[in-house]
Amino acid sequence: MSPNIGIPPKNLKKSASILATILSNEMTLYVKTRKFHWNISGNSFMELHKLFEEQYRILEAKIDEVAERIKQLGEKTIGTMKEFIDNSTLKESPKEYASQKSMLSELLENHEQLITEFRDYIPVFENETNDAGSADFVTGLLQEHEKMAWILRRYQE
Repeated sequence: MSPNIGIPPKNLKKSASILATILSNEMTLYVKTRKFHWNISGNSFMELHKLFEEQYRILEAKIDEVAERIKQLGEKTIGTMKEFIDNSTLKESPKEYASQKSMLSELLENHEQLITEFRDYIPVFENETNDAGSADFVTGLLQEHEKMAWILRRYQE
């Protein structure tokens, strides 16, 4: 049964499509953060190992929330690695093992990219799809990524 929440079906589909891209990016960033957690070494090993674990746990929770938001809009949620890779705007680096500094820089860049994309999506939700719920939801995601980016940025100063 389709939701009857005052948003036309084509707008629900458009909102869900944007959310599928967000879901794919969250999953890509989660996997990348987890890879860095497993492969961190050097002077700040334990501190960064714990930081990356904290951040991938936050991402893991957000992934579930994004998937549930898509379902609230009456759409199916993608769920294969191929679908995530195909829908992600973030890039992976297979068979590459970055230094501590490069790990921090890459994660910071990815969070900042998502923050910028979220800022572009929010007006679409508000003005084009009339989906205030998704606009508010993505604003919350934006704030969470701003906080994670801020923490990563502090290691670069």
